[in-house]
Amino acid sequence: MSDSVFIHSQEQLQQLAQDVLRYAREKGASGASVEISEGSGLSVGVRKGSVETIEQNKDKGMGVTVYLGEEGHTRRGNASTSDFSAKALQDTVEAAYNIARFTAEDDCAGLPDVDTLEMNPLDLKLCSPWLISAEEAVELAKRCEAAAFAVDKRITNSEGAGVYAQQSHFVSANSRGFMGGYPFSRHTISVAPIAGKGGNMQRDDWYSSMRDPRQLAKPEAIGRYAAERALARLNARQLDTRKCPVLFEAPLAAGLLGAFVQAVSGGALYRKSTFLLDTLGKPVFAPHIQIVEDPHLIGAVGSAPFDEEGVKTQRRDVVKDGVVQGYFLSTYSARKLGMKTTGNSGGSHNLSMTSSLTKSSDNFKAMLKKLDTGLLVTELMGQGVNYVTGDYSRGASGYWVEKGVIQYPVEEITIAGNMKDMLAQIVAIGADSLIRGTKQTGSVLIECMTVAGN
Repeated sequence: MSDSVFIHSQEQLQQLAQDVLRYAREKGASGASVEISEGSGLSVGVRKGSVETIEQNKDKGMGVTVYLGEEGHTRRGNASTSDFSAKALQDTVEAAYNIARFTAEDDCAGLPDVDTLEMNPLDLKLCSPWLISAEEAVELAKRCEAAAFAVDKRITNSEGAGVYAQQSHFVSANSRGFMGGYPFSRHTISVAPIAGKGGNMQRDDWYSSMRDPRQLAKPEAIGRYAAERALARLNARQLDTRKCPVLFEAPLAAGLLGAFVQAVSGGALYRKSTFLLDTLGKPVFAPHIQIVEDPHLIGAVGSAPFDEEGVKTQRRDVVKDGVVQGYFLSTYSARKLGMKTTGNSGGSHNLSMTSSLTKSSDNFKAMLKKLDTGLLVTELMGQGVNYVTGDYSRGASGYWVEKGVIQYPVEEITIAGNMKDMLAQIVAIGADSLIRGTKQTGSVLIECMTVAGN
């Protein structure tokens, strides 16, 4: 990709990073790390055919961490600036140095070990700039929203449609010889139509998000599908409290995968604030469940050749046949646990959850058949996961299903269970696979949960 998209070239950012590390060394730091970034983007929003917002951004920043003392007796300080002048960079290094002087020693702080650093990063093709004008973006958003209104007269209102284009690049470096960086992009088209009138109104939304704008879904397709989802929710009912199987639609199933990641991440583990403490090498999921992390997929949203510390990433089995094979650790959390970093400072990379029982024919309709009689969940509300105990309780809406056929929409219900039981009771994962952020999974069927209604 041409550096002409940005004001600074990668070489210029590299030189600035080298300057910052030199300032830290001259100040007397025992070690330092720096990240310098620059980005530009466009965001537009329309509602009922009229432009509501047009925002253009150009931003840049530098963050530096300075370390003082020997390994095992290290103090650290952080500071940042958006000014790339030599004086501003020197002043920021000095600020970080002074903060480090007055912080307590930490036996796990410090730069990553040299043998964990990625010295020859792969080019994963993570940037496809979308040089779209504000007028063109507004036109796309209008087409998306208009397609939603055109589906049915019962689409009476809209929370709006939006188009977002962002491209950025960065350089990360530290005083142990690591320097790496690359450009990246992320583009989105979204819409949220409202169906019905008065006391019988429902809203839903849909979006498409990709690094390459050519891979985005057509705005008309996004609008139509969002409208169909909103219409399907009209005349929703409540349910009596019961226990039944629950099918999580694929976008929500990605949230279950995210809850697992948080529960086996370093911070929760070393603080002993997770229901999945000491589960390495132990069965947590049903035996047919596999979770793979692959950071090196070309052009994927969750790809990265190295993590936020410069540690190399690699493909690995996180869960194999239901058994946990690895945690998500940064250098710091790994040291706290007496382990090695897994290259997950900053989060997970391209996680996919699958079942060895899934067939290519297990589409969404087939998953409804597997559910038979139970609840299909399509929206969740609140943050009702207690990561210490695993207790799970969230407001929900969706559809009641009987004999594999949707009967009617439901709302104002709560689904509850315990995450440990839920993970162990995953009966099936659909072939209706969907990517949401850095996670990919099909719909997930859980054997039994409590559904609380009126």
